This record gives sequence, C-alpha cells and structure tokens, in this order.
Amino acid sequence: MAALGKPLLYGYFRSSCSWRVRIALALKGIEYDQRPINLIKDGGVQLSDEYKEVNPMQQVPALRIDGVTLSQSLAIIQYLDETRPEPPLLPRDPKKRAQVRMISDHIVSGIQPLQNLVVLQKVGATQLEWAQYFITRGFEALEKMLQDTAGRYCVGDEVTMADLCLVPQVTNADRFKVPLTPYPIITRINQSLLQLEAFHVSHPSRQPDTPPELRAKD
Repeated sequence: MAALGKPLLYGYFRSSCSWRVRIALALKGIEYDQRPINLIKDGGVQLSDEYKEVNPMQQVPALRIDGVTLSQSLAIIQYLDETRPEPPLLPRDPKKRAQVRMISDHIVSGIQPLQNLVVLQKVGATQLEWAQYFITRGFEALEKMLQDTAGRYCVGDEVTMADLCLVPQVTNADRFKVPLTPYPIITRINQSLLQLEAFHVSHPSRQPDTPPELRAKD
C-alpha cells in the first residue's frame, strides 16, 4: 500500500499503549517520526486544544498514517497488520486469532487502564495499593490463560499482538512493585521477547522524550 509521507506517532515514552504501537512499527520495519506528548508537564500536553484536534479523547497514542489519523493502540496495530501484513501479528488460524485477541483485550481492557495516570490521580493516596491489586488480579487470570495458549510466546511460537501487550504490562507491574515470582509463564515470555530487536529499540528507556536519568546506558 502506497504511504502518504512518513507516519507520525504521537506518544509518550512511558505510555504502555504507545509502546505497543512502537513495537508493531519496529516489527513491520516502518520508519516513522515521533511527536512526544508529555502527559505530566504543566498538567499534561494531551489536554491542550491543539492535541484534542488530533485525538478527541486526549490520550496517547495517535498515529497519522496513509492520510488518516488513528487512535487506540489495538486499532492501530490491526490496521498496520492489515495494510502491511509481514510479519503477521494475528494468526491465520481462527482459534489462535481469537486467543490473541482474548489475551490482548484482557490486558488492554482489564488491567492496564486501571493504572492510567488519570485513574491514579482520582484514587489519590492509595494508588500504589490500587495498582498492585488490579495487576495481581489480572496476572493471576493471565497466567492461567497462558497455560493453554503459550508456546515460546503468548500464543504459540510466533510473536503476535498479544505479546505487544504483555511486555509493557510486565514493565508496569515492575514499576508498581508487583512480584513476578508467582507468574513463571508471564516472566519467561517477557524475558524472551525483550531479547528481540523490535522490543529493544522501542523500549521506554530509548525514546526521544526519555528523561536523561531514565535513559538506557547501552
């Protein structure tokens, strides 16, 4: 499919939703520009009227590509997979495809939104306990799912959209000091994925807006 100029990704280095899309772009070999949207500076750049024209929900990520602006990370990833199908991020087999969507939705709907900055700001003083509770609850269910679906990665032996959701959520778990020992399958898959170049270059510690004190040393 012919592209209309280089894609432009609006994101934030620490946003797990943005990271999912960065991984997909890296896996697909798509060159793109980035426009960082600082979620915490001066109340949050995403709340500006200018960014509201890009994404009316005032969240990240948003991707301008092929003459259209898309938001919501799974919608973006699936668009990339449909327009640039190699390597595929959704299996051809209907059962495996459903499993990939099940795991992806479990993470992006059932776990990650409950640690969003806007949610934690409403929770107030108990936000650490809040985040730990919902990550733990979600990971207990996810570990059971993976017992039935996992090969080398979340669903079989090929990287799928589910893996793009898993790695950022494990990083969130670590950030909120959730022990990973009870989740050996999650831990194993995460460690395997982090060895892949696409996950390495897209990591929050290697982005244009990563603060110096959080930047990777390598």
